[in-house]
Amino acid sequence: MLRSLSFRLLLIPFALLLSFQIHAEVSAIATKTAQYAENTYQKQMVASLEQLVKFNTVAIENLPSTDNPIHQAFKQELAAQAKQLGLDYTDHGYIVIIGLGDNKERLGMITHGDIQPATPAKWAKSPFELDVTSEPGKLIGRGTEDDKGPIANALYAMKSIKDLNIKLNKRIELYVYMAEESDWEPLRQYIKQYSLPQVNITLDSEYPVVTAEKGYGTISMTFPKKEIASTKVYLSEFNGGFFGSQIPEDAQATIENASPSLLAKLQQTAKLHTGVHYDYQWQDKALTIKALGRSAHSSKPEHGINAITHLADLLSFIRWPNNANGALVNFINDHLGTGLYGGKFGKIAYSDDFMGPMSVQPTVLKQLENGIELNINLRRPRGKSTEQLENEIYLTLKQWQHANQVILTGIKTKIKEPFVQSNAPQISTLLNVFSFYSGVTDARPISIGGGTNSRLFPNAVSFGPSMPGKEYTGHSEHEFITIEQFMLNLKMYTAVLIELAK
Repeated sequence: MLRSLSFRLLLIPFALLLSFQIHAEVSAIATKTAQYAENTYQKQMVASLEQLVKFNTVAIENLPSTDNPIHQAFKQELAAQAKQLGLDYTDHGYIVIIGLGDNKERLGMITHGDIQPATPAKWAKSPFELDVTSEPGKLIGRGTEDDKGPIANALYAMKSIKDLNIKLNKRIELYVYMAEESDWEPLRQYIKQYSLPQVNITLDSEYPVVTAEKGYGTISMTFPKKEIASTKVYLSEFNGGFFGSQIPEDAQATIENASPSLLAKLQQTAKLHTGVHYDYQWQDKALTIKALGRSAHSSKPEHGINAITHLADLLSFIRWPNNANGALVNFINDHLGTGLYGGKFGKIAYSDDFMGPMSVQPTVLKQLENGIELNINLRRPRGKSTEQLENEIYLTLKQWQHANQVILTGIKTKIKEPFVQSNAPQISTLLNVFSFYSGVTDARPISIGGGTNSRLFPNAVSFGPSMPGKEYTGHSEHEFITIEQFMLNLKMYTAVLIELAK
């Protein structure tokens, strides 16, 4: 049944693929303006990004963006830049719109100004200082790729079109939303009250063109506290993770009543964990182990190394006593492991031919008064109903609790639907511009694991800023965009705006 459903769903994208015959031709006025933008505005565009990166626009819990002084200061900077470039600016609270032209028909570019947290100690310079020297050729800082770099690109694409007095048939509007990383509800409320552009491109993902996005999901559960005899070998600590959409690169565990022979066994197993660094520290008979993996966006777990799962695997040679820490590690090893796609989590694993496999990754461990909360991030393709997926999750948890005599509390699932865009009229134009500037002659629409605001706007697909085959660094502790890519994005965005709005 599922295979039949998947096949039927594939018919529409496949039919669309047949119509995308890319000849990599771009109009003379578009190429001229894109070249002008590159020749004229590299220095100014880097300076624009430098100013935008300075603001730590991470969301603060229980503080609306409209009351957040840093968010307000960031918007003031956007307003100043827009005014300097001769563009109009409208503030709608959570959303600002920077525009060019007054035509009735509109073309939208969708971005966001909020960011994910960063750990300053992990950066060569402050993540809120544009670093152009530590690694020559790279622009390093939180938001350079996600999504302040694209904002700077869009501003100077619009400025270049304005400079050359290009006659357009559509007004261009740049939307900057201030809660994309944390809360989409204000945007949904805005959409209910205001009309949107008829055609939209989101600058928050990958090239060539993203026409499908996996559904974001979470599973959370709490492992309860339990006293353990002080003479046993047991885990008194296990923690890790920073935020839900990041593959965690840090985890830590403490073993009570450890022995040198146990340490030797750990060190032997650690040799099998390529890319993970372990540090061991003794205090009396307590052995603390710190794991350092590699952070990545949780929609791309293959780009990271999950410190939580690898540290649990390092400890898997013992069936730990079922206090909160021990039960947690036992569960991770039983049903998550170091794999990426949920192959050990009961029957939940599945894949779609176009959208790929569902990913299943633990991302955050929260230390609570009554135990430890495990948060698992899912990115699900089409092919299973939400009801079926939830039933499979709860059955696995029920069976594990019964087999291990552990009562989990606070079990919650929140699973959103995947998104497929099948009829946006601008797809062939976007592919054409990408092929022209990249030299990729067989460019085709792709699917991603992340979710963008494309799904809330009419006729919206994502277009950049990350190149296919390159590591996406947004949400990592080493976020950057190369100067070469930064300028290529400017040219492609400039050309696309002209091709779609002229």
